[in-house]
Amino acid sequence: MRRVLLAGIGLMFAAPAMASGGISCSVDDGKARLELNGATSRGMGGAFFSFGAELTLADPQINADLRKIAFERAHLAQNWHDEKELKLRLYREREGDKPHGYVELLIETELSEEGIFKGRYVAEVYDMTDAKDSMAKTVKIEGAVECMAE
Repeated sequence: MRRVLLAGIGLMFAAPAMASGGISCSVDDGKARLELNGATSRGMGGAFFSFGAELTLADPQINADLRKIAFERAHLAQNWHDEKELKLRLYREREGDKPHGYVELLIETELSEEGIFKGRYVAEVYDMTDAKDSMAKTVKIEGAVECMAE
């Protein structure tokens, strides 16, 4: 009886480890460099319990504080991951007292082969370069992205 109880307790602690997976995406195409890593639960909802990404955009038109930006789990606005697709939308606003600006990154991929998702990314930068100016400067950069999911 004691062995059965201990085995049951062991399975309870092992279950979360088996019910999780990792996701990583990367881009390095001369227009953008992206390193993204996350750990997610499997099953309905697929919530991320760990997430981080760093995006560097090469376009010199973009102000430096929006050209290189780090995303955390709080910046993961939307996500979808099943056996056929992986989609992520990240959003982060400029910090500090500068005029309003943000970076939005969309990743849309489909399963290419076991564990590898291929598709596209779109990074859009919105920058109110001057608080008095009613027009914002918008830059859109897109390209191919590859993600791995286990």
